[in-house]
Amino acid sequence: MNNSLDFSGKVALVTGAAAGMGLATARAFAKASAAVVLADFKEEAVKGEAHNLIAAGHKAIALRCDVSDDVQVAAMVDRTIAEFGRLDAAFNNAGVMARIAPTAESTREEWDRVIGINLRGVWSCMKHELRFMERQGSGAIVNNASVGALTGNPGIGSYIASKHGVVGLTRTAALEYIQRGVRVNAVSPGLIDTQIARDVVSGDEQAYADIAKSVPIGRAGKPEEIASVVLWLCSPGASYVVGHALTVDGGMTIAP
Repeated sequence: MNNSLDFSGKVALVTGAAAGMGLATARAFAKASAAVVLADFKEEAVKGEAHNLIAAGHKAIALRCDVSDDVQVAAMVDRTIAEFGRLDAAFNNAGVMARIAPTAESTREEWDRVIGINLRGVWSCMKHELRFMERQGSGAIVNNASVGALTGNPGIGSYIASKHGVVGLTRTAALEYIQRGVRVNAVSPGLIDTQIARDVVSGDEQAYADIAKSVPIGRAGKPEEIASVVLWLCSPGASYVVGHALTVDGGMTIAP
């Protein structure tokens, strides 16, 4: 039986690849023999990570990209195709946390920042990825949503709204492109051990530790655990999974 997580000859694009879930996923794709494009607005960080992958014998390039800028997103996808000739898998992961404030005290600038990256950025990435994948006749896209797409959460309204939007956008694009050979899904992580998770509690390590203990599984998730789900969703093993937002949260959303 063939290994469905063998991405030999395939090309994967990961945004927000400088750290956390994005970096873990880029490394996982490389380990699975894909050529990998690591994109992030933190250019030096992704350059260093791409260098490490190349030194380990993998194919990789690093690109600077602010996903809220449609011109930069278009250039990112164009450079991917120019470098590797195809695009088989994309993890649209780049995202930011909202600055904590009740809805009536939040600002238009903060709304635009969060929606611009978390939602419009996903739309922009999908738009350019889908255009090529449709011509290619194949591909798989995974968007990073959140358990915040399933609930409300006081103080981070723009973040919650953006993640609800990602799921709706995922489902719509999935219906539009499945008969053109492209599958679109999302992953909805719970508490994952990343900087963005700590930003929710303003860097309070004790508060973070308390939240982690409250997860039914008893801990925060690891970025690598999200990476393994993303690779599966992009693999032939998930060939009948279309328009699904897969919750990976250690039991958070089913706890009483």
